[in-house]
Amino acid sequence: MLETSARLLRLLGLLQAHRDWSGAELAGRLKVSPRTVRRDVDKLRLLGYPINATGGVGGGYRLAAGASLPPLLLDDEEAVAVAVGLRTAATGGVTGIAETSVRALAKLDQVLPSRLRYQINTLSSALVTMPSTGPTVDPSTLTTIASAVRDHQRLRFGYVSHDGSESVRDVEPYRLVSGGRRWYLFAWDTGRSDWRKFRVDRLSPRVPTGPRFTPRPLPADDLAGYFAMDMTTDRHRYRAVLTMHGSADAVAEEVPPSIGVVEPVDDDTCVLRIGSDSLDHLAVWVAAFGFEFEVREPPELVEHLRTLTARMHRAAWRDRAGTAPAPAPAPAPAPAPNRLDATE
Repeated sequence: MLETSARLLRLLGLLQAHRDWSGAELAGRLKVSPRTVRRDVDKLRLLGYPINATGGVGGGYRLAAGASLPPLLLDDEEAVAVAVGLRTAATGGVTGIAETSVRALAKLDQVLPSRLRYQINTLSSALVTMPSTGPTVDPSTLTTIASAVRDHQRLRFGYVSHDGSESVRDVEPYRLVSGGRRWYLFAWDTGRSDWRKFRVDRLSPRVPTGPRFTPRPLPADDLAGYFAMDMTTDRHRYRAVLTMHGSADAVAEEVPPSIGVVEPVDDDTCVLRIGSDSLDHLAVWVAAFGFEFEVREPPELVEHLRTLTARMHRAAWRDRAGTAPAPAPAPAPAPAPNRLDATE
């Protein structure tokens, strides 16, 4: 009986590899006859595993999707990957994901071998995850959008823009983008005839979805790079372009992708595109990266760097009695920036 149970588990593990197996291949892997394979497949079906079988040349067995989730067999690396993913899921910005992850992790922890539990606990004790502090997204909203993306169906939704205005949008959805602890929908806005990014936490899908559409070419082959540049500059009030005196590789080591995009110029210089809603933040960031630089735009950043330099000079040279040196002349007020935000 023990040998039969072990063989069934081995057969289930092979079928969960998501490929078609001929009866002869399974018999060879399990070192049994094809007749025994057929009997074992029938036993798994009785246990609730939907296994499809096709006859003839090229036929075989394949594990199909069922109405309920059956037990899964994971190898050591897969089990560790799932456990680590569950422990860090709280930073994903999805409503209720932390509680759901804890429940799933508790079930997994009960069946983990001691050697794997030790590895996971060792990693967890050294891991610090920063919880999401912004708005979260309902999982059903993500599922609705993902289904529309997969099926090429138009999507209608109510939307609240950054200025609080409400509208109903009709779009061709193309991608869900996760970045900066926020979820975005990247879509073709049929009303604006242009590509747009929408924050998922600000939209309310209208169901059912609309008619199917023929996918149009995406605006870039490298969507990750396209999103990175767009999300680190266009969504901010101030967008700066700087020439950095350092190689692109060296500068990229100091600039997180969530803050700026580095473009190589030659071996010794590169261009940094960076955005922020605060000139103070921009000035401090570019000064802290540790490279000489020139500001190409915006001009108000240059004026703000002068203001910040004078402020730091006064703090650095203030005497012990608290007397500050004479203040530098204040620069002219910076002009109000134009807000050109492709993220609605």
